[in-house]
Amino acid sequence: MGVYLSTPKTEKLSEDGENDQLKFGLSSMQGWRASMEDAHSALLDIDEDTSFFGVFDGHGGKVVAKFCAKYLHREVLKSEVYLVGDLGAAVHGAFFRMDEMMRGQRGWRELQALGDKINQFTGMIEGLIWSPRGSDSNDRHDDWAFEEGPHSDFSGPTCGSTACVAMIRNSQLVVANAGDSRCVISRNGQAYNLSRDHKPELEAERERILKAGGYIQMGRVNGTINLSRAIGDMEFKQNKFLSPDKQMLTANPDVNTVELCDDDDFLVLACDGIWDCMSSQQLVDFIHEHLNTESSLSAVCEKVLDRCLAPSTLGGEGCDNMTMILVQFKKPIDHGKNAGGGEQSAVGDKNVSAGEQSAVEDKNASASDQSAVEDKNASAGGQSAVGDKNASAGGQSPGDIEQSANEEKNS
Repeated sequence: MGVYLSTPKTEKLSEDGENDQLKFGLSSMQGWRASMEDAHSALLDIDEDTSFFGVFDGHGGKVVAKFCAKYLHREVLKSEVYLVGDLGAAVHGAFFRMDEMMRGQRGWRELQALGDKINQFTGMIEGLIWSPRGSDSNDRHDDWAFEEGPHSDFSGPTCGSTACVAMIRNSQLVVANAGDSRCVISRNGQAYNLSRDHKPELEAERERILKAGGYIQMGRVNGTINLSRAIGDMEFKQNKFLSPDKQMLTANPDVNTVELCDDDDFLVLACDGIWDCMSSQQLVDFIHEHLNTESSLSAVCEKVLDRCLAPSTLGGEGCDNMTMILVQFKKPIDHGKNAGGGEQSAVGDKNVSAGEQSAVEDKNASASDQSAVEDKNASAGGQSAVGDKNASAGGQSPGDIEQSANEEKNS
């Protein structure tokens, strides 16, 4: 639910780019919503051989999504494990780091600066008064903990955001996800999910929520939020006897590492405004249909947004903010040296349960048990491709992956 406009805002923010390994296009649109709360990152070269893409779907406000788009990739780069080549561990830690950084005086000030104009002005003034190291403090990792001021006891934002990011280094693809945004890869035209939607009904999610003192009502944590993992939403993360990954709502991402091969066509990251309207396979088919007829990848994304936009707000679906990133791989895939990070995961796992969503445990991505129950809210049509990042090296062919037994309906 949400506040809707009388007519949708169909203006789109679109972008294209490419390097030697890949090219991307993206588009975002406010649609029927009264405000735009999505954000995104599209960075071709965060270092000499690594690209970073992310979609962030805010709820209760836009500032956490914008904060993640601004800072998450920076925290990945600062990680010590990133420097030795472990992309998965680096991005895993960066998700938790977002929650840490949004607390205290500095966190409050940064969130203000990303808000509406009056909040931006307030944050700027407090920054001039209280910032201990001046204008270069953004580049100093530890400033967040030491800045003092009238909001030093700020516990963090009550609004939040999903986060679904993909990092590509040569033939290594690392996907991290918390929430119900989704990453899908097309391999020989077949859709494979590289993330799963985190909903309270999932068995392991429900168990964690209840153990943390929460409850589930009408599919929502404490009757409020229909996600079981997100960045921000600090009111759900106040149990001082539990670690961050055990809170009723957690930023703990599933991390999936995949070895790309020449059968891989493209990668899609999108917020649920897209997945509410199209299944993974439907979207992959739609993209293939338009790849050769549109002038750019962003134009293909714009076609998807127009396709998903509802004609009215009566039905609910197609009325959300929409953001989509399309990443196309250049062939042949560069199988250059992928340093560190352990062995590579195959696309998929023979133990996945039927339907789109994965039930495979990633012991490096989550401290809590992963669910073996399908997410009944998942869209039908895509094969599961969430694997254990310590699985044996090399990519499997789609024929090696257990086929979906049942096609689920959108709830």
